[in-house]
Amino acid sequence: MLAIALVDRVGSGLWASVSVLYFTYVSGLSIAQVGTLAATAGAIGIAGAPLGGRIADRFPLTRVLLAVQLLRAMASLALLTTNDYALLLAISAVGSLGDRAASVLTRLYATRVAGPDRVRYQAVHRTIANAGWALGGLAAAAALALGTTSAYQWLLAGDALSFLAAALLTLRCGEPPSASRTVTSSKTPAPATKPTHTTPWRDRAYLAYVATDTVLFLDDAVFKVGLPLWIVHAGNAPHGLAPLLLVLNNVMVVALQVPLARFGTTTAAARALLLPLSAAFVLGGIAMALSATGRAVSATLLLTASAAAFTLAEMLHATISWELSVALAPGTAQGAYLGVHGLAQSAQRSVGPLAVTAAISTGPVGWMTFGAIISLTCLIQHRLVRDHLTPTQLSVPAVTVSEH
Repeated sequence: MLAIALVDRVGSGLWASVSVLYFTYVSGLSIAQVGTLAATAGAIGIAGAPLGGRIADRFPLTRVLLAVQLLRAMASLALLTTNDYALLLAISAVGSLGDRAASVLTRLYATRVAGPDRVRYQAVHRTIANAGWALGGLAAAAALALGTTSAYQWLLAGDALSFLAAALLTLRCGEPPSASRTVTSSKTPAPATKPTHTTPWRDRAYLAYVATDTVLFLDDAVFKVGLPLWIVHAGNAPHGLAPLLLVLNNVMVVALQVPLARFGTTTAAARALLLPLSAAFVLGGIAMALSATGRAVSATLLLTASAAAFTLAEMLHATISWELSVALAPGTAQGAYLGVHGLAQSAQRSVGPLAVTAAISTGPVGWMTFGAIISLTCLIQHRLVRDHLTPTQLSVPAVTVSEH
């Protein structure tokens, strides 16, 4: 599955960095059309997370993931066949559904196959995924130097081929054990046991947890929208700093995600990390605010410090979320619960840009408020988790993590 993550993300890196340019220069869409297409596809794609998780509780996980990878490949290839706006929108929506479902399914696979080592497994998975994304982005940058229609089309084709390769690799993965299914061997699943009626939509505690986690995912919007716009808006730092801070984010994740995961390998440890996470968000917001008050050198240093703080928050939250989202879910409905948890990240993609642009429009005070609100949400989640986890979960001894 780790090889699948690398292949998948290389392809995604090829396409993500040029998708807007493709729709503009190859498909001939206006800026408004491109924005509407992205927003609509993203909104529809939100359903992919709970849908994928629910299906994976009823059918073999690897076969569901195989179908999703093929769906993503067909959607990417279909984009090459038309420039009709309505068709492009429909195809993009299908691809978005597949993307969100695949994200949840890979997390569910890690949960089932890694057992108590799931946090470290996810950390390694995320590190490899970030490396793959960077490789894809570098390849896309080299191809864009050509500036031809064919270059854009080949990048999209490369994205589709990555999904096909991921599908082929999925065929080699054994089916992990599941509390909601009976598996007779690592290769061939037996018929599912009687379906469970457990549903996350009636679990108020879990829904409250998902709501707080949606806020904690806002660090993603800082790097995709907040930092670039703030650098331009504040005007104290060179504009070329924006891509460098994105590189810093990627390098830190690749270098530190696995070591940091050691501190969240149990439910109690993951909950405890919410306190330093709260501090990281506050420091990131303060540094961002202060960057508007100095000259170029001090602004650059403060923005770099802010990017480092928000990246630390991103890594800590990833570790916490991997553990708590599973610990709060019943074993017989992990797919359904993780699918609903996937809504947190999906919803953030819509709410996040609005939150950071609101912070930018209100100046330094906006960024301090932004950091403070997320910090307070960390403390709320800290209390919420304590109230809805059993004493055993909160006092379980540390798990010894293998170095293999």
